[in-house]
Amino acid sequence: MISRPTHEDEAPGTATAITAALATPTDGDGRALQRARAFAEPLLSGEALDTGEPVLDHADAVVQILGRIGGTPDLQACVYLVYASPFLARPREMIAKAFGEAFADVAIETNKLIQLQRQARQRSAPADAAASALDAAQTENVRKMLLAFSRDLRVVLLRLASRLQTLRYHAAVKRLPERSLAAESLQVFAPLANRLGIWQLKWELEDLAFRFLEPDTYKHIARLLDEKRVERETHVEHVRQRLERELAALGLSAQVQGRPKHIYSIVKKMRGKSLDFDQVYDLRALRVIVETVDDCYRVLAWVHAHFSPVPDEFDDYIAKPKPNGYQSLHTVVRDEQGRAFEIQIRTRAMHEHAEHGVAAHWAYKEAGTKGYAGVTAGSSYDAKIAVLRQLLAWQRDLSGLSHGLFDDSIYVLTPHAAIVELPKGATPVDFAYAVHTDLGHRCRGARVDGQMVPLNTPLANGQTVEIVAAKEGGPSRDWLNPEAGYLVSHRAKAKVRAWFNAQAAADNIARGREQVERLLQREGKTAVKLEDLALELGFETPDDLFEAVGKEALTLRAIEQLLHRAEPAPPPDELVLKKARSQPGGRPGGVLVVGVGSLMTTLARCCKPAPPDDIRGFVTRGKGVSVHRADCPDFLALARRQPGRVIEVEWSGSAPAGPHAPVYAVDVGVQAQDRQGLLRDISEAFAREKINVIGVQTQSVKGVAWMTFTVEVSDATRVSRVMAVLTDVPGVQKVWRR
Repeated sequence: MISRPTHEDEAPGTATAITAALATPTDGDGRALQRARAFAEPLLSGEALDTGEPVLDHADAVVQILGRIGGTPDLQACVYLVYASPFLARPREMIAKAFGEAFADVAIETNKLIQLQRQARQRSAPADAAASALDAAQTENVRKMLLAFSRDLRVVLLRLASRLQTLRYHAAVKRLPERSLAAESLQVFAPLANRLGIWQLKWELEDLAFRFLEPDTYKHIARLLDEKRVERETHVEHVRQRLERELAALGLSAQVQGRPKHIYSIVKKMRGKSLDFDQVYDLRALRVIVETVDDCYRVLAWVHAHFSPVPDEFDDYIAKPKPNGYQSLHTVVRDEQGRAFEIQIRTRAMHEHAEHGVAAHWAYKEAGTKGYAGVTAGSSYDAKIAVLRQLLAWQRDLSGLSHGLFDDSIYVLTPHAAIVELPKGATPVDFAYAVHTDLGHRCRGARVDGQMVPLNTPLANGQTVEIVAAKEGGPSRDWLNPEAGYLVSHRAKAKVRAWFNAQAAADNIARGREQVERLLQREGKTAVKLEDLALELGFETPDDLFEAVGKEALTLRAIEQLLHRAEPAPPPDELVLKKARSQPGGRPGGVLVVGVGSLMTTLARCCKPAPPDDIRGFVTRGKGVSVHRADCPDFLALARRQPGRVIEVEWSGSAPAGPHAPVYAVDVGVQAQDRQGLLRDISEAFAREKINVIGVQTQSVKGVAWMTFTVEVSDATRVSRVMAVLTDVPGVQKVWRR
């Protein structure tokens, strides 16, 4: 494990190395690589990775791997800076000063990814050494992390080369790596190398990882390959020489070579197609490399003319390339003795791409103006887009995600190394809610990489976040203020809103319970079961009833009427309807029951309708038709329970003007900040509008006055006018028709 020294105990020679690095500007002729190694050597000498491999040896080997797939000296120089940075007190500052910002970015970002992946493996490493695979969720997180860092292809290439060298080291010292490391190599790194078309890395990553994960199967296939190796190699060499000779006679410049057999690909083919070992065609394989596409098809024509093609074993990846850009002709043929072998035919450019993948097209050239380490400002835009498409395709292949590469996501760690995915710009509060809802509610502070930060600090990839939480409590309303920047995640916002909604519901329940219990005491009905009362009013639980009363969706008058009910209501077929007694001169302002004629009607006390309110009737026993406003909560509850009793009613006509005009009692509710003189000011407002107040009920709770005024009006339109006037009274917060 690399440990990071403090500034005072940096390795000897650090100052000398930095001075030497500063002496020469970065250039493209290999001197940057030499300077980087000289910079890192005194820091890395004697140090080892957590695998036990000497750090400097590991870095030298990674440089060789990158060189083999086409990385420039500048890219190779980044390797030494990556492994040197943990030994520097201020790595970004010191590397940027010595080599430039671009090199510092690569070193810091790569180190960040190394730490993330190491901690992911440590968390997901199975306790039982015989466990068969990584935890699927953590594997998915590793893939996501690679995607998050893949905006810079250099970081991805450095990690691929480093992982291959780690597996090579374990193979060389004959020691099994952690199972999670081998599984991650097979499930994440090899498929990424495949998508990027870097076959040299892909095949070796697969074979080495498979060797560690399934050693018995690996050895079995290796033995089968070795049993007939001499006979197979003799046959392949015979065909190779014949091909070279015959193609040269045709005037084709062709290079024919044997193609190595990869154990993992053989096992995959055997398992995928349920084949025996002897049925795998590409145990014998040749590759023909020519100059042009036309030459490819000329070679194919000759091969099919002189050998017997195997049906359904031909693929034209030139006309239809693979998604990662791979191009070649693949065919399987049999010789005169019936022995099958595979032949791949491609141009030299196709072969270069097949071996080096996107690295061959990422403009690792020394022409043009330098933009950043290893990449020129004149790099091909189309080549970069092609790379990004491959990364997108890899993401779709392996993670099954529908969103794209540049989705706004970051990946941070808990103190216990669990990876948490968050939207870009997320804060410690978002993080707390992502870990656990209760932790979010109790969040009071946060440490990011060990440093206390404000709760609205945006987080970045790879940071470790620790939440400082209270023992109890809830969120702050400030968190919902978008300008304050505390929350980005939709999930976290929903959790905060849900908490405040629950608090409001609790307050309504408490207020409603107090009112209902006071009513029962006043009416002498304390023996009434609250569960039965709630059910009779159409509520499932007493708390539902209390909440409705607390938020004034149900009035206490509806409960009073239920308590005073003499006997249960009869079924609809036993209803007794009485005709209303005629009144002298009639009541033009009264109510008519539509389609029935003159029935006795009563204006309901719960909602106190007045013309021109929209009204409905409910047939009662002995009292005729009770007339309610159409939006009356009590009427709606009655209608749900006994819809057969609902009847259409309407106002009888225009009322006479003057002193004989009918008047209606209407309740007006007022909520206001309690203060001295409030009742007087409201009464004066009614007087100015010439509204007669016949009753007042007031209650003050925690400085808030709840008031109900019963007034007499000739029609409801006057109520609307006076309600508008009341809103102008100082301290009044809300006015409504009850």
